[in-house]
Amino acid sequence: MPTINTDKVCFIVVKARELESEDEGMPADASNATDDGFVSVLTEEAFATVRNELSSFIDALDEDEQAELVALAWVGRGEFTAEEWDEAVKEARQRHEGPTSAYLLGIPLLASFLEGGLAEFGESCEFFAADRQ
Repeated sequence: MPTINTDKVCFIVVKARELESEDEGMPADASNATDDGFVSVLTEEAFATVRNELSSFIDALDEDEQAELVALAWVGRGEFTAEEWDEAVKEARQRHEGPTSAYLLGIPLLASFLEGGLAEFGESCEFFAADRQ
């Protein structure tokens, strides 16, 4: 069972969703800022701010929390089951190389995987999202 605070995971989920939405909002066919009404400039700046905030938050977690966060993403992705939790955390510690934030932010659908991992343990971000509104 994860010991990382669910609110911390949910904060990461919310911020990861923001990154995903920023990524989807980038105009694909505009050749420059003038052509797209400067939407790309605003989006790139917001993207960098959210990405830096999320990266800093993840890197500020202690080693145990970072390992559990990686393991939770793996459980949500189906690489491990909830019953294999201890093994997933052990594997996350053994495979740790470089900043955990760089690894996690490189995972497409990170927010969905983390939510899926939480769901495997009967947790969710439903109340977290409601509290932030």
